[in-house]
Amino acid sequence: MTRKVFYKLLGLFSLLLLFHAVVLELFLNRVIRHSSVTSLPVFGRETILSSLAAILVALPLAAWFSLSISRRLRRMVNFADRIAEGDLDARLEDNYHDEISTMADALNTTAARLEQSFAELESRRSELAALLDSMQEAVVAITADGNVSWSNAVMQKLAGTQIREGRPLVHAIRDPEILSCATEALRERSIRVGHATSLFPGRTFEINAAPMPGGGAVVVLHDITNVEAAERSRRDFIANVSHELRTPLTSISGYVETLLEDSNAHPEMTREFLSIILKNSNRMNRLTEDLLALASIEGPDYKLNPELIRASTLIEDAIESLAGLVVDSGVALESGGAPNDIVLADHDAMTQVFGNLIENAMKYGRSGGRVRVYAQRRESSTENEVEFIIQDFGPGMAYEHLNRIFERFYRIDKARSRESGGTGLGLAIVKHIVQAHGGRIWAESELGKGAAFHFTLPVVAAQQPKAEAPTETPEQATTLSPQSRA
Repeated sequence: MTRKVFYKLLGLFSLLLLFHAVVLELFLNRVIRHSSVTSLPVFGRETILSSLAAILVALPLAAWFSLSISRRLRRMVNFADRIAEGDLDARLEDNYHDEISTMADALNTTAARLEQSFAELESRRSELAALLDSMQEAVVAITADGNVSWSNAVMQKLAGTQIREGRPLVHAIRDPEILSCATEALRERSIRVGHATSLFPGRTFEINAAPMPGGGAVVVLHDITNVEAAERSRRDFIANVSHELRTPLTSISGYVETLLEDSNAHPEMTREFLSIILKNSNRMNRLTEDLLALASIEGPDYKLNPELIRASTLIEDAIESLAGLVVDSGVALESGGAPNDIVLADHDAMTQVFGNLIENAMKYGRSGGRVRVYAQRRESSTENEVEFIIQDFGPGMAYEHLNRIFERFYRIDKARSRESGGTGLGLAIVKHIVQAHGGRIWAESELGKGAAFHFTLPVVAAQQPKAEAPTETPEQATTLSPQSRA
């Protein structure tokens, strides 16, 4: 392009000079005809020679001037190409003081402003990306033709390597509800809401798809798994409480109506009915107390009053506090020993934990004839804790119940549990108390070989010697039986 400008300028300048020479020659010839024959031809030749000399001088000057302008224009073209390629740091250097220099300064100012604007846009884009990456929601933006234009870290984690910029959304996400909401948002230019359950196993997402001004759409996935679990737990809790209260209330109402209708009821029958009414009232009272206890433990205001206690002392106090229950149950309660390690625990809360676990073992392991309570030290590179075990020798329970036994109102044998007066909340209370102490709790069982409930407490200080709890024989263990208490 710059060569064309040079040649055009040079050619135009040469044509002007030739035109000047031709005009001058014609003019001189006319003058010669009307002048003397001797002097005018000499004058004409000199004039032509001077014109040719002027042309020879003008041509280099024109060439130099054209090349100078050509170079400056070429630099501007190169500058424009660099700006078009994204090199916003490019600048023009022109030390002349003419119109081209003014244009070069204007171009430099434009480039500087473009650089500043792009830097601000990039900064805002980075801030927006960081903000979206920090969200707990998964976000993906798509173009008008359904291709992914951007996605945050949460969405990339959910969809994996399949989601990439420029790739169709349908190739990265196969959930039909998400694709349907995104398609409707693009087509109808309106907000669409839905629920996705097949994007990630075991998790539910609320979908919000909205159109964007540029013609695409943005899809936001909010994980509502915990919300739905809490809502389901609330519904189950209300249903279970209603069911647990309805049974004794129905029984109480029926027996009271019978007594009111029969004014001549036999005293023995009246006494029997009143006994049943009292039993059901006590059952509702226990349920109410357990509900209040569970609500208190699960609440944010629940606080422990920890103190330094030996592990062996916890077991001794638990066995001693349940002496009356042992006498009435006919089940022998054995102490299998415990280490002398010191743990930090709330004594009253631990008494409730041991009471619920031992009472549960006596109810469901009655056929085994004994319940054994002991503790042992657990040591590893990451753990330093005491493990407490409450073991019965009854019928045990199947494997599928072990992971759910600590749920509220969960029962293996509902009829037997109601017959024994259980509320279905005891193990749930135990789990929350142990977890509040920083410990863990689990159950182990095998059908026909009894069940064992384990929970741990962190060790504050270890002391020697330690008792060898699991290796004691029944003869060596301290046994509390109905006969010895009698």
